[in-house]
Amino acid sequence: MPHHWKSLFLLLLQLLNLCSTKSQPFTSSSSSSSNPHLQFPCKPPHHSSYPFCNNSLPIPTRAQSLISLLTLQEKIQQLSNSASAIPRLGIPPYEWWSESLHGIATNGPGVSFNGTIPSATSFPQVIVTAAAFNRTLWFSVGAAIAVEARAMYNFGQAGLTFWAPNINIFRDPRWGRGQETPGEDPMVASAYAVEFVKGFQGGGIRDGGLGARRVLESDESGDSLMLSACCKHFTAYDLESWRNFSRYSFNAVVSEQDLEDTYQPPFRSCIQQGKASCLMCSYNAVNGVPACAQKDLLDKARNEWGFKGYITSDCDAVATVFEYQNYTKSPEDAVADVLKAGTDIDCGTYLLRNTLSTIKQGKVQEEDIDKALLNLFSVQLRLGLFNGDPRKGKFGSLGAQDVCTSEHKTLALEAARQGIVLLKNDKKFLPLKRGVDFSLAVIGPLANNSSLLGGDYTGIPCNPKSPFEGLQEYSTRTSYVAGCQDVPCLSDAGFEKAIYAAKKADFVVIVVGIDASQEREDHDRVSLLLPGKQMALVSSVAAASKEPVILVLAGGGPLDVTFAKEDLRIASILWIGYPGEAGGRALAEVIFGDFNPGGRLPMTWYPESFTNVPMNDMNMRADPSLGYPGRTYRFYTGDRIYGFGHGLSYSSFTYNIVSAPKKLSLSKPFKVDLSRNVLHQPGDVLDHLHIDEVTSCESLRFLVEIAVKNNGDMDGGHSVMLFSRVPKVVKGVPVRQLIGFNRVYTFSNQYTTASILVDPCTHLSFADEHGERILPLGEHVLMVGDIQHFVSVEIN
Repeated sequence: MPHHWKSLFLLLLQLLNLCSTKSQPFTSSSSSSSNPHLQFPCKPPHHSSYPFCNNSLPIPTRAQSLISLLTLQEKIQQLSNSASAIPRLGIPPYEWWSESLHGIATNGPGVSFNGTIPSATSFPQVIVTAAAFNRTLWFSVGAAIAVEARAMYNFGQAGLTFWAPNINIFRDPRWGRGQETPGEDPMVASAYAVEFVKGFQGGGIRDGGLGARRVLESDESGDSLMLSACCKHFTAYDLESWRNFSRYSFNAVVSEQDLEDTYQPPFRSCIQQGKASCLMCSYNAVNGVPACAQKDLLDKARNEWGFKGYITSDCDAVATVFEYQNYTKSPEDAVADVLKAGTDIDCGTYLLRNTLSTIKQGKVQEEDIDKALLNLFSVQLRLGLFNGDPRKGKFGSLGAQDVCTSEHKTLALEAARQGIVLLKNDKKFLPLKRGVDFSLAVIGPLANNSSLLGGDYTGIPCNPKSPFEGLQEYSTRTSYVAGCQDVPCLSDAGFEKAIYAAKKADFVVIVVGIDASQEREDHDRVSLLLPGKQMALVSSVAAASKEPVILVLAGGGPLDVTFAKEDLRIASILWIGYPGEAGGRALAEVIFGDFNPGGRLPMTWYPESFTNVPMNDMNMRADPSLGYPGRTYRFYTGDRIYGFGHGLSYSSFTYNIVSAPKKLSLSKPFKVDLSRNVLHQPGDVLDHLHIDEVTSCESLRFLVEIAVKNNGDMDGGHSVMLFSRVPKVVKGVPVRQLIGFNRVYTFSNQYTTASILVDPCTHLSFADEHGERILPLGEHVLMVGDIQHFVSVEIN
């Protein structure tokens, strides 16, 4: 087994063993090193005899028992992220809000690094990990973060409920939080959600094609949780602050078609396959109704998708219903609307301050609060919060020794390696040769500051390395010049030193891009160009360098780097995004050929002219009559700098579809509603079926076997991406859509086989104008690379 894949396989097994739900003895060493002041409910001898402490009883029974013991005021005090203590029952306060997007983060009051555990592994930002297109990696990262989170909980430095992942669609390249997401494709976002949540919550099955298959379920019912993950932000949330539009008051006008096949699939998958135990409703309104007050939206999650957990508002999103969106006439009306819609808890204090008066006005009943508390306490019970001393429980032995481990730091490095995308490599300029004594100039405002390379929702990393520090390990004669004082780069005062360094060096690496000054929560970009005078810095240095330069781009959002793409003096372009604590090392390994890059862009890189498209227009489909180009690779009809899925390697690859059906037959009987399949003209034949009319979805599934040949001299990982193009039977058909992907390890000048399971009812369907999924009849085209395969879907 190749070195990098073997290491990932071994890491996965170690993580699975750490997450094993076998009871671990409470040893004296663990008790002496853990927090002696850790508070927990059901503490003997005075508070352990309540029925809600009896873990032999069903969870609903225990939760109802607890609710029955509370006064109305005590109930209301539980409706905030900072839930109050109930001293008479021995229940300490609980903080629901902890963050773990790509490692334990400092955002939110639930996490503290001021204690025995001073740091935690900082993995690459989600957009970078997504670029690996590797499900096993996603699961492993979630599992590793979970181990560190549970260890920090044991020391009183974190909670058990974490508000990640962010699975909104990266709809607009200017969005400041696109970096936090798995990208623009709903299938990728769905897959990421499932893997991360399963890994993080400590349940499910992981079969990543590496031979690892292990069940991590806590019990046969699957009720128990190691930790709670939260899918956010539900739904159609992807605007922070653009012109006069703010996330706090924005009304996302979304068609039923786009809701069904773009915005909602990641949340449906996160709930149905990932079994997430938390859902966060977003600030924005959807078609005129605030998300946290939209009963039909939240009911869909619970009743149609089977959501089993609690629903939290985004922070102060209950207050915004009245204060910003002016949706209600009073605070009490806002409280009534969100509670009756199904929101269980307020990240904030609005429910604390206004629920009692809402009850007094008769706008909600105490039973409405009880419903919310049942969901909240049920999740806490599933987490074992009422099972006594957690240090004597299943995960009680986890401690400081399980945080920032060599295994986790290696996993962070592997994630950064796999996520780096090689955008350009003229004349095979990279990799540079190791062992040759040459000088290297590293230039740019992002080259020597590892703190800028974490992205949103970052904690305190274990052992971060900047690109400059990583490259120093490969070349002893390495120098650094900033060129720009900072990322905004408003002055060219440092250019002279940068140009001088470039003239003196044998090779030059320029590290530029964007950081939190340009994109972050509550801040969208206005331009897709490099900030300030960065472009001038790159061009000036490239013109002065002896050899063509290597350009490294940091940041989450797409950049219009047309100038660099077309400049012959810029031989290679690498995108590193926000690569986390191991990003500097990973970049150096790629530049010097110790790792063969295989990342692919999970989002389209648009030209600067795209900034003329209104950011508040939520339509995915293009409308030529209005000059609207559409969004994401599935519907966008305009020019692009680099496309979704673009990514080079030091090898080249060719494909051959070895096995796939040429015909799929739908056998009668199926449930055709003729009123929904109106023929356009006399003599027309049925051209599509609604998915709910197909009675044999499972029997239609098929495997596509793809032979992948590595035609280069280097082994390396490669993500095989299978797309489809469906017959144009109704308005709004995607240009193409991803239907499967599989990262495989390839050997130089050898074939490797990749298998992708296709479910026609899911992958070959899309939504019609009414928001109903349809399966077109006729000839579908499967595409991998430049190879096409035709599959005819017919009715017998």
